[in-house]
Amino acid sequence: MSKPWGRALLRAWALVACAICASGPVQAQPAAVATAPEAAASAASEIANAMAFAVEVEAPKAIQAYLLRHLDLMRYRALPDLDDTELERLQIAAERNTRDLLGTLGYFSPVIEITRSGVAGEPGGAQRTVRIDVQPGPPTMVTEAALGFSGAIAEDLQAAGQRAEISRRWTLPAGKTFTQEGWDDAKTQALRQLAARRYPMGRIAASRAEIDPQENTARLGVTLDSGPLYRFGELKISGLARYDPELVERIARLKPGTEYDQTSLLEAQQRLQDSGYFNSVVMELDPSADPQSAPVLVTVREAVRNRLQLGVGVSTDSGLRLSAEHTNLQLPLIGWRADSKLLLDGDTRSIESELLSQPDDGNWRWSVLGRLKNEDVASVKVRSQMLRAGRLQQGERIDRNYYLQYDRATTTATGLNETAQAISANYAWTQRSFDRLPYPTGGYGLGVELGGGLTLGSQRDPFFRTRLNWLGIWSLDRSSDADKAASTARAGRIALRLQAGAVLAKDSADIPSTQLFLAGGDASVRGYGYQSIGATEANGVVAPGRYLAVASVEWQRPILVDGLPSPWESTVFIDAGSVADKTSQFKVKVGIGAGVRYRSPVGPLQLDLAYGVDKKALRLHLSVGFTF
Repeated sequence: MSKPWGRALLRAWALVACAICASGPVQAQPAAVATAPEAAASAASEIANAMAFAVEVEAPKAIQAYLLRHLDLMRYRALPDLDDTELERLQIAAERNTRDLLGTLGYFSPVIEITRSGVAGEPGGAQRTVRIDVQPGPPTMVTEAALGFSGAIAEDLQAAGQRAEISRRWTLPAGKTFTQEGWDDAKTQALRQLAARRYPMGRIAASRAEIDPQENTARLGVTLDSGPLYRFGELKISGLARYDPELVERIARLKPGTEYDQTSLLEAQQRLQDSGYFNSVVMELDPSADPQSAPVLVTVREAVRNRLQLGVGVSTDSGLRLSAEHTNLQLPLIGWRADSKLLLDGDTRSIESELLSQPDDGNWRWSVLGRLKNEDVASVKVRSQMLRAGRLQQGERIDRNYYLQYDRATTTATGLNETAQAISANYAWTQRSFDRLPYPTGGYGLGVELGGGLTLGSQRDPFFRTRLNWLGIWSLDRSSDADKAASTARAGRIALRLQAGAVLAKDSADIPSTQLFLAGGDASVRGYGYQSIGATEANGVVAPGRYLAVASVEWQRPILVDGLPSPWESTVFIDAGSVADKTSQFKVKVGIGAGVRYRSPVGPLQLDLAYGVDKKALRLHLSVGFTF
């Protein structure tokens, strides 16, 4: 059977072709040529007339759109040879189809009236029309929702919390409107929660939905069968060529004998993926094995040993940035990893290289880092060299690092040329307790650095150094847990950031400037240039100082589109900070402004316009990503 729109287009093209062939000179026979608008109108008219019948639905807007999308009747409109008898049969079937569709929306006692106008072949070419009038009636309300359990979870005392959590998060409780979609989603979510922890082979053993169309009520019941409790067994690893299986086991950190947890499995897979040793990682439980020691199947594809990355970027802090990074994943003889980086931007030229051992059973690594850097900060130029050796441990929420460090820095400016050296022992600890990354809506992050050392050179003085970074985020919603996500997005949140630092030593102690502090820039005091806020010397030179204090408060709120949160957010903020060699010399610099945020695939894109009160000037700040 040919398609009516195809025949109509062929007829239109045939008319145009005949007109062109028969017309001759356009001036001689102007009426013989059909214009393009006339041909298009003719084709559109033939397409409309080729429809066997039209369908009209009179119902509330949401129901009308749903019926027009799913009615079986809509599929038969394009049959050109459909006679009145066949249309009558379709019309009768449409009543049952409409009733079934309304049932999926929770309307089980609707009033439906279907009428038809027009007759096939009627003079004048009037189109036949099927009209469906719907009065949906009252929606069906859930009056009872019974959730039961069978299998190991039913009698396991340690699973009481999981049973309670599944019941508490049931999404179609008594008092809610029943829909087929809501019923299916509720069962799917309950099963997903069951299978996420301890019971990966969980299934729906029984489900029922008893509908009373007279009372417009629904009684629901679901029984979840957990099956046996599963525990992680050994890792069965495939795809290794250069590395030992112990490397995968140490990074994955899935302890045999622990209860199955889907989150733990995904986190282990992510750790392996983020390690840099592998291009791809797939981890899955073997459900056919003994549940008390089910092997974890790990399939990896190793990354190339040597990798070179060239980068070009731009930021409002440093301007145009060029970088080159080289990674060797397995150095000869020692098997350590080497990461080297060259960076060039408007204010900084640096080259560094870090050697990292493979992680041990506690996820600790040895690290050796060397760096050469020339940079323009505040109103001085700093040439520095640094060498660090120690151990580090990186986790999902907590990082630890202790190390010995040697610093040498030459600071120059008008009337200033100083070189200082120091050796120090340091400990750094960072905790990230945000609800989700990289788009947190609540939680906090805390970073602490502690160090003590000795200056070198003609005069040797002890010093103590500490630095604190803290970021807290609070949601402004006051909703119940069921509506928390949507409400949080609309209400927005408050972000409070604090930074503090101090170097304690004699006034005459010659501390390398790389151990001191500066402020200003995208992640510090907006409205001022990157590291432009420092301690003012007697000669007017602004240089790194011994004390740092920064505070920022920001209100982040989504931009709504059609009443729903969009990927864009608006923000207003106020930043304040100062750097000095003595706390009595603090002169606070204030920046106020507003900006927008965009949820990009690579992390938050932040664009802020800030007014530096002290400088009396506007400054644009642009950054990408969330780091703490």
